[in-house]
Formats: sequence, C-alpha cells, structure tokens
Amino acid sequence: MKILAIIASPRGMQGNTGRLLEEVLAGVKEAGAEVELLSLKSMNVQPCVACDVCHKTGVCTIKDDYESIKGKLLACDGFILASPNYIFSVTAQMKALLDRCNGLIHCMALEGKYAAVVETSGGGEDEEVLTYMKRFVNTLGANSVGGIGSGVAGIRTFPDEAILYLNAQNLGRELCRCVTERQKFPEQDAFISRFKARMSGLVDIMKDYWAFEREQWEKKLSR
Repeated sequence: MKILAIIASPRGMQGNTGRLLEEVLAGVKEAGAEVELLSLKSMNVQPCVACDVCHKTGVCTIKDDYESIKGKLLACDGFILASPNYIFSVTAQMKALLDRCNGLIHCMALEGKYAAVVETSGGGEDEEVLTYMKRFVNTLGANSVGGIGSGVAGIRTFPDEAILYLNAQNLGRELCRCVTERQKFPEQDAFISRFKARMSGLVDIMKDYWAFEREQWEKKLSR
C-alpha cells in the first residue's frame, strides 16, 4: 500500500503542521504502508494560468513540479493533505496545487482512493480549514476518512498533546484500514455522485474544446 503525504507549510516538516503530520505518518507506517512525503516548500508549483491546454491534452504546459505530483496522486492508494491555517484557509503553496488539480477534478480522476487531512492553527478555526480540504478530496472523487487539527501551545507543541498524538496516529491507521477494506461513506458517496453528474455535464458542454477530458469521461461511463 502506497500513501502519499503532501505538506504545504512554508516551514516544511519543521513547523507545527509537520509535527502533527509526523504522528499521522507514524500510524500509517505502523499499519505497514509505504509512505512518500512531498514538501511543497522545496518544490515548484506555480499558479494556474487558465490556458485550458490541460483540458485538451491532459498535460499542463507550465514547466514545474505539478505533473510529477499529479502522477504520484494517480499512482498512490491513499493520500494526506497537510496545511497550516492561513487566515481561515490553506497556505498559498497548497492553494496553488489545488487550483492546478482542476483537470483531475473535471475527470474525478482519484475516484476510489482515500485521503486524510491535517491542519494546525495559531488561534483556532481549525474545522473550517479541515472541511475545505475534505471537500476538495471529494471533488477529486476520493473519500475522506477524516482529519485532525489543533491550535498550538508553543513551537511544535500542542494542548492535550498525548491525546492529540494518539488521535493523529489513529487517523493514519484508519486511512490504511479504509484503503484495505474499501470502506464505504454513504454521505460522501451522495456528494460525489452529484458532483460527478455536474462535472460530466460540464465536460459535455465543453466537448468541442476539451478533447482529453471528453475522452476520459467516455471511458469512465463505458465501464
């Protein structure tokens, strides 16, 4: 089992989000999964320029690390998104990546995969950011197994740390269990089904312009 973790903190794994992610990954590794960790801090992911080429060809024209990350997302069994709370949202580094995933969203390309989300904040509003990332997971066609977030009590320290770390490790184990057992999430399935109809309809409207995505939906609907 291959789990891909993507952290979008400007401090990489040295910050608070990295510390909490370490505990989630400890649970993943305990469950026997292979982990690949990507830190957007040390990668080059530029903002989307809305050229529409990826919709036509399936490949982004921007020469940076996005296509490599996309390939890893397509190849993994499950993934983890981790970001600090920056003004009630994810960091600019994470947002740039999410925006570049628009083609994956149009094609619901990660359908059947599972994900977990991780967040830390200076002063709260954790659930708002966790919910945002969970919804993004669903727009890719994947199921969210849950998330963990916390305010901090200092540098790389948290309130109720022992309980938080245990919950983080359990989240990592739960991600692996869901991959293995193909866990069903009826509420998410309902959202994904509605969103699938929306994306299929959008691509159908744009079929004369978005050749790659039209072909992907033809394959998907013929299965």
